[in-house]
Amino acid sequence: MDEKEELLYLRQQVKKLKQENRELNSRLTLMETSKKETEENLYRIKHSFAWKLSKPLRLARVGIAKLECYRTPKRIMERADYKKRLKRAYSLLGTDSFPSEEERKRQESVKYEQKITFSVLVPLYNTPEKFLTDMIDSVKYQTYPDWELCLADGSDAEHAYVGDICRKYAEADPRIRYEKLEKNEGISGNTNECYKMATGDYIGLFDHDDILHPCAFFEYRKAIDEKNADYVYCDEATFMGDSINNMDTLHFKPDYALDTLRANNYICHFSLFKRSLLAETQLFRTEFDGSQDHDMILRLTSLAKHVVHVPKILYYWRAHAGSVAKDINAKFYAVDAAKRAVDAHLNTYGIYDTTITSTRAFETIFRLQYDITTTGKVSVILPARGGDVSFKDTIEALKKTDDEIDELILVSDGSAEDVVMLQKEYETDPFIKVMNIAKGSHLPAFYNAGAKIAKGEFLLFLKPGIRPTTADYIEELLMYVQRDDIGAAGGKCLFDDKTVEHAGIVLGLGDQGCAGHVHYKCYYTHIGYMGRLCYAQNMTAVSGASMMVKKKDFEEAGGFEEKLFDEHYYDVDLCLKLRALGKLNVFTPFAESFYNEIPMAPVNDSEEAKEAFEKESEAFRNRWKAEIEAGDPYYNENFSLKYLDYTLKIVRD
Repeated sequence: MDEKEELLYLRQQVKKLKQENRELNSRLTLMETSKKETEENLYRIKHSFAWKLSKPLRLARVGIAKLECYRTPKRIMERADYKKRLKRAYSLLGTDSFPSEEERKRQESVKYEQKITFSVLVPLYNTPEKFLTDMIDSVKYQTYPDWELCLADGSDAEHAYVGDICRKYAEADPRIRYEKLEKNEGISGNTNECYKMATGDYIGLFDHDDILHPCAFFEYRKAIDEKNADYVYCDEATFMGDSINNMDTLHFKPDYALDTLRANNYICHFSLFKRSLLAETQLFRTEFDGSQDHDMILRLTSLAKHVVHVPKILYYWRAHAGSVAKDINAKFYAVDAAKRAVDAHLNTYGIYDTTITSTRAFETIFRLQYDITTTGKVSVILPARGGDVSFKDTIEALKKTDDEIDELILVSDGSAEDVVMLQKEYETDPFIKVMNIAKGSHLPAFYNAGAKIAKGEFLLFLKPGIRPTTADYIEELLMYVQRDDIGAAGGKCLFDDKTVEHAGIVLGLGDQGCAGHVHYKCYYTHIGYMGRLCYAQNMTAVSGASMMVKKKDFEEAGGFEEKLFDEHYYDVDLCLKLRALGKLNVFTPFAESFYNEIPMAPVNDSEEAKEAFEKESEAFRNRWKAEIEAGDPYYNENFSLKYLDYTLKIVRD
């Protein structure tokens, strides 16, 4: 082995060890978080008034559930009212949402310029009779008429009734096609056999034990006609028992989001896509059985030109013993298949050596740790203003991380003696550069000034007082921003009481109708709506309290807006400008820090400050009016914009 070969070998070994170290660190973090959650929950329970009060009941082995009687009358009434409204919502989103006879006739009578047939593929295997008939009937009673149902049956001899039922349906309706397979080929193989039977223009994938809303095909045809969709999906709900109104989970999804999809197969059901997309790839690949849908969705959405999300619950996923909807452990092999599917997808984008691990939210919701391939330097930009010396806490916290800091620019207005003293202390630090800015400057000006002199290819903007707790804090952000398609990446900020302060920003959210922070004040162990506090995902904006962006993108977007925004919305404004450049923005919970910020709306502040805030809010609404009215693509129109916790309009508005 010559010197060149030996060097290459050593580099490969270092890369391998680094990847193994990442995976071990990820597992360790997950275990430590789980341990902390358990310890804190146990501590809160054992030191709570209710626990002490319940001692006689516990000694008498009375169930903890009966402690409900110790809640205050007001809490009991609020809880009962919420449950009542939620139950009503299930009905409104379930059978009450089905079309009336008049509406059904209207939809059925719609004339289309072009006939488009939907081929719905359903692989069958030992399907229970009730599930089978419910599934077929839900297709048969669609208000859109141009469809065909392709059933490939791999059931064994003990379940011959499956074929008997299907044949009767096929005899009564020529749109239903049935084929008995010689042997069971598994989910992927059976679905591929369904595809051989299909003649339609669009292909839909449907599980043998689930139910479609009667208007599903009608809504999808609208998406095709109005938005030229070549891939369509909808919101969904899981239900228990025989009634779809017995909902267990409501999944209201964002629009197409690449990074979100890589970490979590949020699209799932009900996918309908243009047949021509399969000219460039396969339908299901048997090597990904168990997660064949995630593999297919990743491939086809990458090829599609118009992925359209219909924000309505049109798919009802039946949860029963043995189904993935009920328990992922019923199909544990799906976890490994999903990891391999995501890795294969990343490879097609030229992304290799990614560490993929399960998160505490769910086994198939992943943490992706990308290999750092850039050699570009990172410049950290930190303001020191108004006599606030909390920037020192930020610097010391950064020094405790495992990250190598290339350059830290301390931008100071020299407005207080203690700040000046600290500046002199840091002037001797080789990686810290101190620069001055005019007194009275607003926050965007501090950041812009630092960005101008920064030598790094990447800019990390931090607010004074941010204290990173993640060992590889900078790397967690850099692994995203190094990509050409990423604009800004932001981390999760917690208050000192361990509740969430910043976890991504939604457009139009909050009292001002501008932008708001989701999951605000949720406890840090909370997994968030559908696990969203546990994985990296695309969002319209991230907080400027912890934001990384490429310097060239920052400059192309015009930097932070100084004329319109003094203290608020400058970060959201930048993210929207980056989005206008065709960039994606990412929130990652794995770049975590503690931070206490002055509230966005200065409730107890001076009238002058309140007026300034209102002025900035108005400026933001005027500047981004069209985007606000269009709605945040990474939220969902079914969520209320009045609350920060993914509350449904139908429940609380």
